[in-house]
Amino acid sequence: MGSLLGELGKKLAERWLTLLVLPGALYLAVAVAARTLGQDSPFAVGRLTGRISAWAGAPAAHRAGAHVVVLAAVLVGAAAAGVVSQALGACVERIHLAADWPSWPAPARAVAYRMTLRRRRRWRAAAETWHRHRDEAALARTRGEHADPAGRFAARAAMVRISPEHPDRPTWSGDRIHAASVRVERDHRLDLAALWPHLWLILPDTARGEVTSARQALTRATTLSAWALLYLPLALWWWPAAGIAVVLALTGRHRTRAAADTYATLLEAATRLHARDLAGPLGMDLPGPLTPEAGGALGLRLAPSPPPRP
Repeated sequence: MGSLLGELGKKLAERWLTLLVLPGALYLAVAVAARTLGQDSPFAVGRLTGRISAWAGAPAAHRAGAHVVVLAAVLVGAAAAGVVSQALGACVERIHLAADWPSWPAPARAVAYRMTLRRRRRWRAAAETWHRHRDEAALARTRGEHADPAGRFAARAAMVRISPEHPDRPTWSGDRIHAASVRVERDHRLDLAALWPHLWLILPDTARGEVTSARQALTRATTLSAWALLYLPLALWWWPAAGIAVVLALTGRHRTRAAADTYATLLEAATRLHARDLAGPLGMDLPGPLTPEAGGALGLRLAPSPPPRP
């Protein structure tokens, strides 16, 4: 038992160091450099090293207690910056996924509504082009011909760049995760939001680990975008911090889209592979594949009863 607790404490310490302290310490270092160098001479390394040497040569720096105080202050400051980034990351994730955008405050809701409408118009035009290429390819097959698939593949890629399915949210990442629900409902008549808590309890450890890793990757990606928001105010003292913020923002956006795609793919795959496994615990007999009829029956069994009439 003691070894288990020790190993658990070691893993928690490693995660605390990796997720909070190290990024926070880097942020504090950049903040000190920004405050020391300023806008006039942003790359004057000599000034920075001189300031550090002056701090190191101060009489208080040679006291043993001062070292402990400085180290504790750096750790606390770095951890505080990490905690702030985690909190901002949760807000960034909510904006990226936009699952509840109709309940946002009025100004943000209006912006999200206009973005969604614009994405819908673009998606419909791209989808019509893709379906036209599909119809032409089908017509060519009826004549015994083979149509060049390059145009069809390019049209599909253009459509997916906007959204995999008909847009329902103002962001690509949000629509990518929403597309998993749309496809499961269309193909199997299953409500993924109602099904997933039950399915999660019976998933094999391998599948559960993959989904958990993908979800954590999505959280890390949105936290990276949050660090961009923290670096941006430093540009008021040191303009290169704006470049750091832009790089972090672009990297965070790319990683968020990739993580959302992976997470949605695993959600959909786990549902298609293991949804039938719920039939046994629910006392149902579902022979054969998960047809729309079988999925509809399973969904009815999982749906909670409505509240009674008052």
